[in-house]
Amino acid sequence: MKKVLSVLYVLWILSSAVYADDNMAAANESPVISREFVFDEAPFESCHASTIVETNDGTLVAAWFGGTKEGADDVAIWSAYKEKNAEKWSEPRIVGNADDETVPCWNPVLFQPTDGPTMLFYKQGREIARWQGVLLVSHDGGRTWNERRVLPEFFIGPVKNKPVELDDGTILCPSSTEHDGWRVHFELIPALDKTWLRTQAINTKEEGGAIQPSVLFHSDGRLQAICRNRDGMGTLWQTWSDDKGRTWSKLEPTSLPNPCSGTDAVTLRDGRQLLVYNHTTTLTGGRNILNVAVSDDGIVWRAVGVLENAKGEYSYPAVIQGKDGTIHITYTWRRKKIVHMTLDPKLVVGGEIVDASKPFVAPMLR
Repeated sequence: MKKVLSVLYVLWILSSAVYADDNMAAANESPVISREFVFDEAPFESCHASTIVETNDGTLVAAWFGGTKEGADDVAIWSAYKEKNAEKWSEPRIVGNADDETVPCWNPVLFQPTDGPTMLFYKQGREIARWQGVLLVSHDGGRTWNERRVLPEFFIGPVKNKPVELDDGTILCPSSTEHDGWRVHFELIPALDKTWLRTQAINTKEEGGAIQPSVLFHSDGRLQAICRNRDGMGTLWQTWSDDKGRTWSKLEPTSLPNPCSGTDAVTLRDGRQLLVYNHTTTLTGGRNILNVAVSDDGIVWRAVGVLENAKGEYSYPAVIQGKDGTIHITYTWRRKKIVHMTLDPKLVVGGEIVDASKPFVAPMLR
């Protein structure tokens, strides 16, 4: 672990920082607790689109899709778990396939409701535009999965990022489709055996493409969703709801750049919003730099630091906050491995982003 942290120290300090000097004194300790690979070796050539959850017994569960390459016939959903206080993850294993095992699987999403089994959503289909949603459940903290069901027609579940649970127990799934332009919608699940609800798409294909929202809570009762986009402006988009996700405002750009790559965000218990994303545009870079930012209001974001800054792809993050407050992040590492990283929220402070168009590194290790 000391070797890993020393490597991160070099990464943080030697990278160029773009943030206000008056914030340096505040960010004087590293929030990094640990960094590890979920697996060192696996029987697949490529992996992507990880997801992570903490189950009710404290077990961490991760899942991703793996196979020859994205979209190949042999791509299945793989998973591993790490029991509370364990040093290592279990060996990765296939937990989900398509009805026809020659059809690829995509984008698993894990979720633990307050009551009920752990949920694992994923997609099956040869084309993204023709995805079908699939749901598995686990009654033993992610060790085994069963009760497989294909979701009702026109429902695909959360498309990339985790659902959120509303005050009344309704599960709100951030979702999107790509068969008629890139369009965002939301799916509401009152209970597994009750009628599922689906909002209308909140944008038309003429209004610009957006997909893969993640949902944040605000103290005034509003919800915010941050979305990946391909509008040509190279920014993340956002939308707001003041009726618990039934209707949403028109999509608008945020202040943050993005090279049309997946992101994830979480509302921390202290009310702050934390976002993991690639702080580049298609013009300034790509998925080689993976960043963390934090905000008090979801509008003004502060630079926390960089998870990766090297050749290769580091992308498609997932982020949650565990029961003990620890922040857990997973992401794709060069399409070969999945990284699991933990942060101490008390030390997540950050500095002002001076030039939003440039990659930033706020020093996290001293």
